[in-house]
Amino acid sequence: MRSFPLASLWRRGQGAAADILAQQEHRPWPLPDRPWFMFQSWQDLLFAHWPVPASEIEKLLPSGLTLDRYAGEAWVTVVPFRMSGVRQRFTPAAPWVSSFPELNVRTYVKSSGREEPKPGVFFFSLDAGNPLAVAMARWSYHLPYFRAQMACRVEDGGIRYCSRRTHSGAPEADFRAVYRPTGPVYQAAPDSLEQWLTERYCLYSVDRDGRVYRGEIHHRPWPLQPAEAEFGRNWVAQAHGIFLPDREPLLHFVERLDVLAWRIEEAGE
Repeated sequence: MRSFPLASLWRRGQGAAADILAQQEHRPWPLPDRPWFMFQSWQDLLFAHWPVPASEIEKLLPSGLTLDRYAGEAWVTVVPFRMSGVRQRFTPAAPWVSSFPELNVRTYVKSSGREEPKPGVFFFSLDAGNPLAVAMARWSYHLPYFRAQMACRVEDGGIRYCSRRTHSGAPEADFRAVYRPTGPVYQAAPDSLEQWLTERYCLYSVDRDGRVYRGEIHHRPWPLQPAEAEFGRNWVAQAHGIFLPDREPLLHFVERLDVLAWRIEEAGE
């Protein structure tokens, strides 16, 4: 029987999801007991981590979330990367919305409700180069996505990344950097700072009424590489009242990671 392109893409996507789900022993808690909702690939990603005084971050967090710390320190991470292959379960990736650059500013939190806290990430901003993706994520995940003019390209063995926020009414935020891996792939050691910063399996968001939501994700352990970066402009954290220290950040590069995401649900339910 002749195979149609969409059917072939669907089977390939289901196989990729099954491969991701086959590895779960590294997770800090079990998978959600409901089907995953979205598949996406994160590519050419840079983690740039800075320690920041906890008092400066705590005042920016919404009620219902508590700051997570490592050895008493709070951290903020700037993450430029490319999204690709974004699609909902049982659907192929749509060319006009499935691939685009994205730039995140995040910190590390736990929910402070009645349930057992799950360590996750809280985003101060997520800039994206696709207006439709911005609108959908703001509506469906209550995340602070912003429209931006962005470019991400391979150049001289590294990644040249540029972003300028264009979202009406949002704080101005520019980012320019060139970054590249400097060593082989490895996995973070158990209980290390690197593991604490990267192996996070949920995000938290807040709606207009102050309700806290959690979105679960799953992926294989991060295939980290040591990295170097030159920052031309790095104003995305400052746009939200976060002043990064004048010191070299802790850097990691990731060529690609495939991720499954679940629909958000109110934290504590």
